[in-house]
Amino acid sequence: MHLVVLRWLAVGGQLVTIAVAAGLMGVALPMVPMLTLLALLALFNIASTVRLHSRLPVHEAELFVGLLVDVAVLTGQLYFSGGVHNPFIFLYLLQVALGSVLLQPGYACSILVSASVGFAALTVWHQPLAIPTIAGSEFPRPYIAGLLVCFLLDASLLVIFIERIGRNLRERDERLAQLRQRAAEEEHIVRMGLLASGAAHELGTPLATLSVILNDWSHMAPFAGEPELREEIEEMQRQIARCKQIVSSTLVSAGQSRAEEMERTTLRAFFAELASAWQELRGAVVEQQYGELPDEPIAADPALRQMIDNVLDNALEAAPGGRIVLEARREQDDLAVFVRDEGPGFPPDALARLGTPYASTKGAAGRGLGLFLAVNVARTLGGSIRAQNLERGAQVRITIPLAALTIATDGPHPH
Repeated sequence: MHLVVLRWLAVGGQLVTIAVAAGLMGVALPMVPMLTLLALLALFNIASTVRLHSRLPVHEAELFVGLLVDVAVLTGQLYFSGGVHNPFIFLYLLQVALGSVLLQPGYACSILVSASVGFAALTVWHQPLAIPTIAGSEFPRPYIAGLLVCFLLDASLLVIFIERIGRNLRERDERLAQLRQRAAEEEHIVRMGLLASGAAHELGTPLATLSVILNDWSHMAPFAGEPELREEIEEMQRQIARCKQIVSSTLVSAGQSRAEEMERTTLRAFFAELASAWQELRGAVVEQQYGELPDEPIAADPALRQMIDNVLDNALEAAPGGRIVLEARREQDDLAVFVRDEGPGFPPDALARLGTPYASTKGAAGRGLGLFLAVNVARTLGGSIRAQNLERGAQVRITIPLAALTIATDGPHPH
């Protein structure tokens, strides 16, 4: 891409130079062959632009051929305009510099040899260029001006090109750093998944035992006759039910019985059921806003449910007893989910480290995994999570492509 841009600059620069030399300085130039070469270079660059937009990988041999064309056209232009006596002879250095940056040593040496052969040939074969001189001056004024323009052109194009190459290298390093960070996070998730899966298997039996014991207690006279004890037993049963759900979700997320857990439902039904279950288990209230949400069929991915539950849990912990809002709407081809609370908001450093494991703002060791898991689930589904502070409280925005959730219309009807 950069080579195409530089070639367009070269076409424009040569056109301006020919016009200035012939029109303002009165230098006699063979206009037809020089403009023909310029037109051929422009056509070649148009073809290069079309090739670039084909999105096929550009091979190094193609770059080499492009630079050879540039050297050949420059040699032709110099042949018709004085050869080595033309101050723009030093534009060969630009071609050599571009070759050394863009190409492997073998191709770069070939460009150097081509430029050197062209330079040497122009010392013998060229059409003489009549440049008017000034009395008392060893060099013609236009020659000195041409040297200055050539130097400025070489220096400017090299600065532009090398700066863009450096920017590309920095962007590449940033992408590599992001990929390394993502690989480390995924490795961390794998380790957590193995530990969580093992723990879920071990917790199944004691949770079932506790559920049976509490159910027996609820029917015993000493507990049934005491309203406060009965309420506490009911709360304990709700918490055990929540633990069972967490264990089940953990096993599903680990890959067990996932096909059976992928329920067919609709967007509105999914969020209504999610909010209802969350409110029942947490004993809190969430305000639901689905005004712009279409009622279309989706696959209710348990990972998506768990991700939104984690974000709602964080909102509840940030603002216990405060107003919590769950909003979902469609934005073009994406599902946008917003969770807002009226808590103290995110500290600036927490926003910068959103989704980093154990980067909790609650001051407890081992916390901060909720948003970390949510960010990685959203990334797995092809989406993203952003957080921001509001005038009062904070907001977490989840964006998921609808294509990652939609399902075929055949099979059982959504429920």
